[in-house]
Amino acid sequence: MAQKDTLLHLFAGGCGGTVGAIMTCPLEVLKTRLQSSGLTLRPVFQVQLGTLNAAGVIRPGPVTPGLLQVLRSILEKEGPSSLFRGLGPNLVGVAPSRAIYFAAYSKSKETFNGIFVPNSGVVHMSSAGFAAFVTNSLMNPIWMVKTRMQLEKKARGEKKMNALQCARYVYKTEGVRGFYRGLTASYAGISETMICFLIYETLKKHLAESQLTTSNTNREKGASDFLSLMVAAAFAKGCASCIAYPHEVIRTRLREEGSKYKYFFQTARLVAVEEGYAAFYRGLIPQLIRQIPNTAIVLSTYELIVYLLGQPSK
Repeated sequence: MAQKDTLLHLFAGGCGGTVGAIMTCPLEVLKTRLQSSGLTLRPVFQVQLGTLNAAGVIRPGPVTPGLLQVLRSILEKEGPSSLFRGLGPNLVGVAPSRAIYFAAYSKSKETFNGIFVPNSGVVHMSSAGFAAFVTNSLMNPIWMVKTRMQLEKKARGEKKMNALQCARYVYKTEGVRGFYRGLTASYAGISETMICFLIYETLKKHLAESQLTTSNTNREKGASDFLSLMVAAAFAKGCASCIAYPHEVIRTRLREEGSKYKYFFQTARLVAVEEGYAAFYRGLIPQLIRQIPNTAIVLSTYELIVYLLGQPSK
């Protein structure tokens, strides 16, 4: 029975992750480009008044391009297909990563329920943290290749590397260690997963309690129940992303080819000194536009499949 439950969570998590990845791939490409240090800054000439004679001094100042400007640039210079760069490794990786995550989350929650107060906040955070640690450790090479493909800029008609060619190039130029660049930032991002699942499980518990108080019978779940779970997942992910977003920028910088960024704290210091603290939130808007519906789709699909196959989510 335990093996059947594990397989069910593997299958449900994989399906949810695949659906979400396909639907939100263009937004992920835009987010990665905005996070990159290679983002072209537009020079804007600003008039500054002199302190002694009030004479106007014209000095150029860089302005970060917005979401629509980056989108227009990609469409004009690289073509619409570039909005789906990295989808191959994403599809290869997202199903097993989500499957591993939800299976590890389910199993660890059973274990932690026997150690702490059952279904408490500590249980949810510990389970989410453990599952994220396992998933990040196993899947980082695939996400590394995906990020490199998304950062590759080639004009229309120029041949672009596929996933296998990119993986070979990383191995040839950086060795096995190259596939694990950005892993420390991914570990730092575990905090985002822990916050997300703490909020989601809390809201899910309140939704279940409200359903019990409004109905005396064990009714079947309807569309409104899964819609409520989608809203809960979207709210949880939105809050968690805003709190823990800087690790995303640091991770992208660490995965850039031939960059000066070597370690987590060194990268954080360089970004803060050279670009200011606002740089840690570059790409947040497409991240929220992508991750909020993506998480809602993934979690609700997961819950729906678990429910339909006859094993209620624990």
